[in-house]
Amino acid sequence: MVNHQTTVESTTHLSAQDLAALRENLREQRLFRQEQLRQLTGPVTSRTEHRLQEQAASQVEVRVKLAASARMVLADVEAALQRMDDGSYGTCHLCRRAIDRERLMIVPQARYCAHCQQVKEAIP
Repeated sequence: MVNHQTTVESTTHLSAQDLAALRENLREQRLFRQEQLRQLTGPVTSRTEHRLQEQAASQVEVRVKLAASARMVLADVEAALQRMDDGSYGTCHLCRRAIDRERLMIVPQARYCAHCQQVKEAIP
């Protein structure tokens, strides 16, 4: 007979190597998002200014939305790095259970376990 608790723990446990890889992934994401924001919201040069004037309003709106999205992801990445530093990384913010290792390897900035994320997204 297999102990379910042991099975769950083995899938949620993060090794030191896992944490190091996740931290590196988050740092790379942070650098990428910071650069993305610099490009989207950086100072306008005369050449860029001319191009922006030629763009349709919808294209400018896309840039604004991309920048907002990049800011949100950057905030999530920063929060995940902070959770790593304070020892709360890998714990669901709603149910307080461990977030599955596989989920964290795919979405290292995840705040919620898969179940709570589904519940959260289902609420309008």
